[in-house]
Amino acid sequence: AMLDVNIKGLLNGVHAVAESMVKRNSGTIINISSIAGIKTFPNHTAYVGTKFAVSGLSENLREEMAPHNVRVITIEPGAVDTTLLSHTTDESIKENYNIWKEDMGGVLSVEDVSNAIIYAYNQPQNVCIREIVIAATKQLS
Repeated sequence: AMLDVNIKGLLNGVHAVAESMVKRNSGTIINISSIAGIKTFPNHTAYVGTKFAVSGLSENLREEMAPHNVRVITIEPGAVDTTLLSHTTDESIKENYNIWKEDMGGVLSVEDVSNAIIYAYNQPQNVCIREIVIAATKQLS
């Protein structure tokens, strides 16, 4: 499921819009990766692998789309307050995450990430913020 969402979902989404953006000679594609797409985390091999794929695919796509005036922006957030852990059945993972989160004074809100996306998108078409790595100030990794 993770491969389907994180990699195939990205490829299907790009396939759905790229041709029309090239024809218009304008557009913006925003892909959501993760800090795990640029830095590894023990015990998260599959997730890290899919997010490295998102970051790599996005950068290569940016290079291919730039001559057509299409921006490709990659957002790489750190820990965000989402329902992600609700799918985890291992209570020790949840407990360790909550301790980690409390130790650093909390994680990003969904609004923090959406504000970064809006900022990048609202730049003039001739400006491409290629990637934004965003995390809570006290998040070390």
